[in-house]
Amino acid sequence: MVIIPAIDLKDGKCVRLRQGDMNAETVYSDDPVTMAKQWETQGATRLHLVDLNGAVEGTPRHLNEIQAILSGVEIPVEVGGGIRDMERITTYIEMGVQWVILGTAAVQNPSLVREACTRFPNKIMISLDVRDGYVAWQGWVEQSNVTSLAALNELDGCALAAVVFTDISRDGMKTGPNIEAIRSITMATETPVILSGGISGIDDIRTLQSEVSEIAGVIVGKALYDGNLNLPEALQLASSSGPQTC
Repeated sequence: MVIIPAIDLKDGKCVRLRQGDMNAETVYSDDPVTMAKQWETQGATRLHLVDLNGAVEGTPRHLNEIQAILSGVEIPVEVGGGIRDMERITTYIEMGVQWVILGTAAVQNPSLVREACTRFPNKIMISLDVRDGYVAWQGWVEQSNVTSLAALNELDGCALAAVVFTDISRDGMKTGPNIEAIRSITMATETPVILSGGISGIDDIRTLQSEVSEIAGVIVGKALYDGNLNLPEALQLASSSGPQTC
């Protein structure tokens, strides 16, 4: 299991949102590059970057900040938010992003995901952000009538690097992971599954290890920034679960 610190970018700053609400933000740093270096220094082996403005507006808004982070750290980076055509996917890959995450496109435009996986095998992730059993899109502003399992079935056979699963009701709430939902996702696909949202502390990492041992990774945000989760401790615990697979 790999532990992945999140850096959510809004208006050039490193923030965390409450259940994806753009008006319910907490600013943790005016300098995302310094924050990225901090997590790298503490032992992180990769970073999860989200362009929040891009996710809502449908086009990337933090290319300069992401490029600066890529130049400032040596560990690989995955990026999502507002990436909805091949040009933007290619731009990020050429910038040095290791994995590009498609969210809205995974539901609205599965043919784009298939094309991207063909051109960049094992470089594309999809993000399934679920509220009340259905995938939300456009930065979680709009709700679809598509279930996460239906979205997965539509992309069967794609050379995806991973599936990032988020229970929106738990994002930024530190209420613990939705074990039942995570288990259903891991059972439905052979693609590595990464959990995002709900981690409140080290006990949640232990619970995931014991209850959903198939999970490949965990993205940590608010608990990390608030000091309720110690990154080196989490990394040490996660390393005991065996080799990382994604």
